[in-house]
Amino acid sequence: MTSLPEELARWLPRASERVAGLTPEPRLEQVGRVRRVGDGVAVVAGLPETRLDELIVFANGAHGLAVTLDDESFGCFLLSSHEGIGAGSLVRGTGQVIRVPVGEGLLGRIVNPLGQPLDGGPPVEADRYDPVERPAPAIADRDLVSQPLHSGLVVVDSMVPLGRGQRELIIGDRKTGKTAIAIDTIVNQRDTDVICIYAAIGQRESAVSRSVAPLRERGDFSRCIVVVAEASAPAGTQWLAPYAACTMAEYFSERGRDVLLVLDDLTKHANVHRQLSLLLRNPPGREAYPGDVFYLHGRLLERAAKLSPERGGGSLTALPIAETQAGNLTAYIPTNLISITDGQIYLEPKLFYEGHKPAVDVSRSVSRVGGKTQAAAMRAVADTLKLDYAQFLELEAFTRFGGLSDERTQRTIEHGRRIRAVLEQPQLQPLRLSEQVALLLALKEGLLDEVSLEDVPRFKELVREHLPRSCGRAMTHIDERHELGEGQRNQLLAALRALVEGLRDEPDEEG
Repeated sequence: MTSLPEELARWLPRASERVAGLTPEPRLEQVGRVRRVGDGVAVVAGLPETRLDELIVFANGAHGLAVTLDDESFGCFLLSSHEGIGAGSLVRGTGQVIRVPVGEGLLGRIVNPLGQPLDGGPPVEADRYDPVERPAPAIADRDLVSQPLHSGLVVVDSMVPLGRGQRELIIGDRKTGKTAIAIDTIVNQRDTDVICIYAAIGQRESAVSRSVAPLRERGDFSRCIVVVAEASAPAGTQWLAPYAACTMAEYFSERGRDVLLVLDDLTKHANVHRQLSLLLRNPPGREAYPGDVFYLHGRLLERAAKLSPERGGGSLTALPIAETQAGNLTAYIPTNLISITDGQIYLEPKLFYEGHKPAVDVSRSVSRVGGKTQAAAMRAVADTLKLDYAQFLELEAFTRFGGLSDERTQRTIEHGRRIRAVLEQPQLQPLRLSEQVALLLALKEGLLDEVSLEDVPRFKELVREHLPRSCGRAMTHIDERHELGEGQRNQLLAALRALVEGLRDEPDEEG
């Protein structure tokens, strides 16, 4: 066995040769120190060349995002726990903005805002890493919103239609079905080429699990990406989640593909921004939100667009979700988001508690762009639907006070009740365009007025079961071409009349 002095004798000459071959050079390294840290933020002194949105690294390997700059210090959001970071800890700048992985390898995965897997699978294989903050497409790079995005919900597709490249706000009180509408829309894309990205911001893990389960069971999860920043995650990652999800979506839209982005929800995102800003001692404004809260969401939602053919012709459709308190649409965050988006789907708590689901208040819901993209077949049968339904609601409210109504008013009320019955739809049961057109055609032609109100749900079941067999070619034509020709209309009417007659005969046959 070789003794230690002999080993040293052999090693020292080689070490001396290596040291002699080195050429020492001066190197300037800027190092900052933490002044204070806690609750997801840190204030760092030094590093005078730090830029906004720069990624910084703490001595324990944790990362932060510089968001405020002062003469002698800067504030940052922590992207991980602050354990191991204290006053006096060393901080170094990277000179880089924060980036997230993008590419086909994310499809079918559940990740956090930094692209790290949360589904127990292997690390994500990224095509590249893109900045989370990117400029919105210029006006010259945009095209008109011209293609429909079907949600599978009759009340939405007929009266608040969506277009590919649109920004439509889903807004309402807590527990009124906002997420359900978004999940149904994602599930309905299972037979299309639309890529769906769902961003869960500040939600409980149980709520995220309930939202993701239908995507696996009913949708095409191989074309979905779920970005999760649960309520227990660091506030900095919750703040980052919508921007990271939008960057992942832009990768596909810039390659000519159609993408649906659901942001659930931006009210929690605004609350996180307020919390972090107040901790950094930024001046509060209305409702204690900082003055840049409008820009916070404006720069995010402006990235949703229909791109011009020169840019590939892809689209990014955004469905942001916002929560109201006691139906107050005039609160700060709801009014901000309403002014940024191209319309809103408002969910009325009273309708929800009465059992009318989806609880969409059609009088306060609007689509400022999607109406131009509505399928011609849908437009042909739903042109007067919103007006007829509004007249019914007004008359129904009047007759509740015991007012006398003539025969014409009674017919209007009965017809309106059948409209409402058709608009009601169970969750996770989206309808094909042809099935929606058939139901609305039966309404428009007055066929359902001959059916008792209790039998309308049964009629809807028969439409889904029998029409594909009796007039399959007509329904395929509607689904593929979005048109309702005279031939298809006559075939549908004949099949619908047969269903109505059969439904009326059912009690006699049972008897």
